[in-house]
Amino acid sequence: MKFEPKSEKTRAWIIETTAGIFNKKGYAGTSISDLTEATGMTKGAIYGNFENKEDIAVAAFEYNLKVRIGIIRSALEKAATYREKLLLYADIYRPSRKTPFPEGGCPMLNTAVEADDTHELLREKAAQALENSRRFLEELVNKGMAAGEFVQGINARKFATGMLSMIEGGIMLAGTTKKNKDMELVMDAVADLVNGICV
Repeated sequence: MKFEPKSEKTRAWIIETTAGIFNKKGYAGTSISDLTEATGMTKGAIYGNFENKEDIAVAAFEYNLKVRIGIIRSALEKAATYREKLLLYADIYRPSRKTPFPEGGCPMLNTAVEADDTHELLREKAAQALENSRRFLEELVNKGMAAGEFVQGINARKFATGMLSMIEGGIMLAGTTKKNKDMELVMDAVADLVNGICV
């Protein structure tokens, strides 16, 4: 029999309330006590709206991802050229900008690092999110070439893969060293990469 939550409104509130906890502590590190404390609900009340902890974790990841995507797309709408869009995509990760990303940072990186060898469903979710991000960047490069902004013949997928890897690697580096300057340096390198394909 298919699981049916008691209340979609309550379910959405639980997701929003616990999303930051899962993003910071991860699936394994988040306990039911963390969830009951954050929501003020009993274990039974929480599980009346979710099948299990995995169900909550997946929903929290999808919520955090949606917030991240919304922030990026909103920022890019203000850009007039594809060069500006690529530069802005990276620039919003600069610590100096103080972009209000989901609590705990990048949900793709956090989930991928934790789940790569421990939780297949979350690993698949993170992998799909990373692939979607790569395709988005690839599309910007292709559109930029078509508009005559970028030099012709660029391997858009290769470029997008490199750019995404630099950004996610920069997040990991800065998060580990606790030095915002590291992230700023990576974003400077990404800007050089983007400017290097402009006509």
